[in-house]
Amino acid sequence: MDLGYTVAGLAVGFIVGLTGVGGGSLMTPILLWFGISPATAVGTDLLYAAVTKAGGVVVHHRQRHIDWRITWHLSLGSVPAALLTLGLLSWLHVPAQVMDALFRFVLGLALLLTAFAILFKPWLLKVGGHHAAKLGADGRWWPTALVGVMLGVLVTLSSIGAGALGTLALFMLYPTLPTSRLVGTEIAHAVPLTLVAGLGHAGMGHLDWMLLLKLLSGSLPGIWLGSRLAGRLSDHWLRPALAVMLALVGGKLVL
Repeated sequence: MDLGYTVAGLAVGFIVGLTGVGGGSLMTPILLWFGISPATAVGTDLLYAAVTKAGGVVVHHRQRHIDWRITWHLSLGSVPAALLTLGLLSWLHVPAQVMDALFRFVLGLALLLTAFAILFKPWLLKVGGHHAAKLGADGRWWPTALVGVMLGVLVTLSSIGAGALGTLALFMLYPTLPTSRLVGTEIAHAVPLTLVAGLGHAGMGHLDWMLLLKLLSGSLPGIWLGSRLAGRLSDHWLRPALAVMLALVGGKLVL
């Protein structure tokens, strides 16, 4: 089983490095398949994401691929939303069985949304870019903060959304910014969000530290290998295949 966790981290890291999406979308369902409770799977995956993406922030910052103003606007919505969601869960004293059922349902919903975003990305970008142009540069901070609020709640309850959904939202709001800059910005935003949410779950007992270390031991080399091959393999079949897989898993969890 210990080797299985490392192999799972290696596989997920490889897919993330290759396609840019799929971290929480794949890792949390895999942990459920291993028999980990939904609450522990979400909490562990959140800190797993914070650690793995922190290294990406350093690289993107050195390459000037981060718009810190947009990152700040996203965080204005996401971090308070994550804290409020965690506080509400703690205050309500939700029974473990009910919390696991809630996390399972939200996780399935997040997977379906992620699959939809991957499959219909070109259409969403076209529609979003048209409406974003009407807002102007100064009018986009509040929709950005609102996106942050939605991501804060979704990520806290499912550990999914900061990657594929967050990046897509930024593409829709800021269609003229370079892709590398938008991706770097979302990675920079994901670190404080997943760190705050992950530490909150840890405080509630939803974290397995040894499991986290085993996942990281596989994912870090996996991300490096996938990133090295990213420019050599076409994602015309990788992304649809990933979307279909996420949709199947998400549908099973919701239904």
